[in-house]
Amino acid sequence: MPTYAYTALHPLTGRHVRARVEAENREAAVALLRAQRLRLLALDEAPPLTGWRARFASAQKASRHRMSAAQRAWFTRQLAALVGAGLPLLQSLEAMARQESSPGFRQIVLELTETVRSGRSLSTGLEQHPRVFDRLYINLVKAGEAGGLLEEVLERLAGFLDKRERLKGRVRAALAYPVVVATVAAVIVSALTILVVPRFEQLFLTQLQGRPLPALTQSVLGVSRFMEARAGLLAGIVVVGAVALAAGGRRPRGRALGEQLAERLPLAGPIVVRARVARLGRTLGTLLAAGVPILSALALTRAATGSAVVQRLLAAAEREVEAGRTLASVVGGRARLPAVVPAMIEVGETTGKLPEMLIRLADIYDEEVDQAVTTLTSLLEPALIVTMAILVGTIVVALFLPMVELIRGLSGG
Repeated sequence: MPTYAYTALHPLTGRHVRARVEAENREAAVALLRAQRLRLLALDEAPPLTGWRARFASAQKASRHRMSAAQRAWFTRQLAALVGAGLPLLQSLEAMARQESSPGFRQIVLELTETVRSGRSLSTGLEQHPRVFDRLYINLVKAGEAGGLLEEVLERLAGFLDKRERLKGRVRAALAYPVVVATVAAVIVSALTILVVPRFEQLFLTQLQGRPLPALTQSVLGVSRFMEARAGLLAGIVVVGAVALAAGGRRPRGRALGEQLAERLPLAGPIVVRARVARLGRTLGTLLAAGVPILSALALTRAATGSAVVQRLLAAAEREVEAGRTLASVVGGRARLPAVVPAMIEVGETTGKLPEMLIRLADIYDEEVDQAVTTLTSLLEPALIVTMAILVGTIVVALFLPMVELIRGLSGG
């Protein structure tokens, strides 16, 4: 696509703006800049950037073209409502661009507007923003355009995005809460052990004059000396461990191992499994309901999921379904999923209502995740608070016991 360098006046500040814009032709570039309310002073076709300049320009463009998950769901729902009200797609996008205040969001809508105005499809415009609209989103819109069901697909897609983000939030809350509380407790206990306890040790050695310390105090002092002497090593282990976990999480084997370990956690494991089933069922069901063929739906679901376990399952499912086997037999034989999942999929395949059954399955597990998160939080909150209180209380009591001896000595007891 040609690149044009332009100079314009900003409508609010009056300052000169010098930048580049990509457009099909000069007329499209002028229309795009005018839609941004810029007063155009000069516009010339520019040679493409190379090397670090191209990378820098790409990073700048990505930073300007941003849309959060909530904004993406709102955009989808609003567009579905406007199209459903009988407003043509081009006018719907123009109306959304006029009322949007977020610069990055508005820029994306303006570029989609210019794409549709030039006679191309909405999905073509979405493909120009792969960091905002993933393959799942784009292919659902393509299916809606091909079948003349864009409004219905957009409504379905908006509901899918809403529920997916809600499910992510629940799982993150369930897993983040104990991690945050445990981290705070570890920091507090470490600070007391390394910074506070050694000061009391010097006091005890000076004032008690060789008298033996209580066993609890000796234990706490021993732990303090160990941690103080190896503070750098322990901090290095924590940093290296965090970096190794982050690097391993980017690799398929590392993600798969992490998921398997998460499945075996006493309380959080069932939540992870249920959330996985809910996301798999909702994604695949939404694609099939929009008219996407099952093999394409499996491939898109595999690309959209962040679970290495599910990716392996769907890769096997693609091969087996292409060979003529049913999806239920593949899921039942290979996945570590609840037994009800292949059973419901089999019913859906038998009755010809697989999309509805998958979405119903996702709704069931969404509710179970919600209940499980509530239960987990109610159990972990008092347990973590009591554990932190016991640790801190042990340190305080260990330091208080020798103080009693000092007070007795000073009072002549």
